[in-house]
Amino acid sequence: MEKRIHGYSGSKVILEEFLTGREASVMALVDGKDFLMLPVSRDHKRLSDHDLGPNTGGMGALAPLDLAPRDLEIIHKDILRKFVDGIKKENINFCGVIYVGLMFTPEGPKVLEFNTRFGDPETQALMPVIKTDLLELLAACADGQLKGKTLEINPGVCVTVVLSAEGYPENPQKGAEITGLGQVPAGVEVFHAGTAPSGGKTLTAGGRVLAVTALAPTLTEARKKAYAAAGKIQFEGMHYRKDIGL
Repeated sequence: MEKRIHGYSGSKVILEEFLTGREASVMALVDGKDFLMLPVSRDHKRLSDHDLGPNTGGMGALAPLDLAPRDLEIIHKDILRKFVDGIKKENINFCGVIYVGLMFTPEGPKVLEFNTRFGDPETQALMPVIKTDLLELLAACADGQLKGKTLEINPGVCVTVVLSAEGYPENPQKGAEITGLGQVPAGVEVFHAGTAPSGGKTLTAGGRVLAVTALAPTLTEARKKAYAAAGKIQFEGMHYRKDIGL
């Protein structure tokens, strides 16, 4: 700072509060005037079991979270509603998805970040949970007709396990052949992310390769289905956490 090596940007220090608690991801559709909140989810950002290793884009997720009524009220009234009222006041015609990263602290939910996109891998865990036709909701969002729309949810819990490439997140290796996709049982969705077709084969082409997703009546059953399906898939250097949802 004394040498001004960063110019004006190095002239201030910002002290931030260190928040302790459990994180959660809140996504909502916004049509500029109203919003429709989607089920709350949670991702697992660290590379390895027990939240060890470097941060990643997300190694797995579960949805929906069972939140206390008071926390839901705060999210609705003090976060999402205030966001929508704020953009209206500033004449910002925002239409799309708002993603709020929250920390559930001892003092209640606090906002970590806002994103204008779906979350990854939280969305993979949300898709089987949402029973309402998502396309109809997105069309209503685009047309400014969200008011009065409701969301029907499939019962149960959904777990997504991300299969990552060797070297992820620093230097993911690409080009490994993926086998076993045809052995994944019915009722389990495998979302492709870092993959590419090549000569009739499927190859790894990114850090987070696949998201194996299962919906079941209980968390225990959803974990069992997702991990059983993940065990059918193989590629060189494949890595995944064994504690997603715990």
